[in-house]
Amino acid sequence: MRHRTIGSRTITNTSVALTDLGFGASVIGNLYRVTPVEDANAAIETAWDAGIRYFDTAPHYGLGLSELRLGAALRERPRAEYVVSSKVGRLLVPNERPQGVDSEGFVVRDDLRRQWDFSRDGVLRSIEETLGRTGLDRLDIVYLHDPDDHWRQAADEAMPALADLRDQGVIGAIGAGMNQSAMLARFLRETAADVVMLAGRYTLLDQTALDDVLPAAQEHGKNVVAVGVFNSGLLSNDRPAEGMKYDYQDAPTALVDRARAIADVCAAHGTTLPAAAIAFPYTHPTIINVTLGMRTADQVGRNVELHQRHIPDRLWEDLRAQGLIRSDVPGRGGSARSSQCL
Repeated sequence: MRHRTIGSRTITNTSVALTDLGFGASVIGNLYRVTPVEDANAAIETAWDAGIRYFDTAPHYGLGLSELRLGAALRERPRAEYVVSSKVGRLLVPNERPQGVDSEGFVVRDDLRRQWDFSRDGVLRSIEETLGRTGLDRLDIVYLHDPDDHWRQAADEAMPALADLRDQGVIGAIGAGMNQSAMLARFLRETAADVVMLAGRYTLLDQTALDDVLPAAQEHGKNVVAVGVFNSGLLSNDRPAEGMKYDYQDAPTALVDRARAIADVCAAHGTTLPAAAIAFPYTHPTIINVTLGMRTADQVGRNVELHQRHIPDRLWEDLRAQGLIRSDVPGRGGSARSSQCL
């Protein structure tokens, strides 16, 4: 089978181009378990060799470890050839009461702690500290990170601060990243955001973004980056099993059964559930990138191969007809794009 190469799309009204597939660097910050630095470096090198040029990180990931590792791995590569995004909203400050290990899922020492801050000064300080950890001269995209409980300060202080930096040419694009879609729609409609990072809300098992953020992006000519497309794991295997995770919890039996039904339709069309999960977000024309967390070179290789698989348009049609995805999932959009073999 001929495979297509990894292409790219530019965020509307900016000069920032994202490769179709992005490298999510949360896991190289020791998310859930230790990732040896050699594995992290090999993962980034394999991603680079495969053509991936978009890399996403955040101070939250490993209390700065992800930013340190990503910056070190990219430092000797031509700066004009890749795009890096990081996030603001959680400052890293000394931890007055360390317990030895971080309490938010990362296997790192907790000498630092996270402090919510979406003020203008907090945004500027966070960016300066990220540049220090990464060793980069600039960030291409900056997202507000999980501002769920901080809408007013995020909208009134943080986003205008980012807009000023963008307008000065210091940052290429700005936005917000969240696990919910409703507030992301507000950022697109009511603020200067160019792009939002949507986690888990436009997948084969959850299309709630069709009710808010995706129409908002389309209406205002803005873009969406899709993450969490495996819904924490349930869509990551050819055959879903009991005990797999869905949105960080054990998947309910009904969802496991539905995932298996989708997997059966995928198999009937000559593809697999994880390949379809990566391709699905592109059914919507506003989604320009899928970013996946990748810990090792083998994971990168598998994800690239899945991304490059041919996905027939009829798959989405059959899933709609069987009630396994919503009837208002666009008919072609990215699905035609995903079936281009180069």
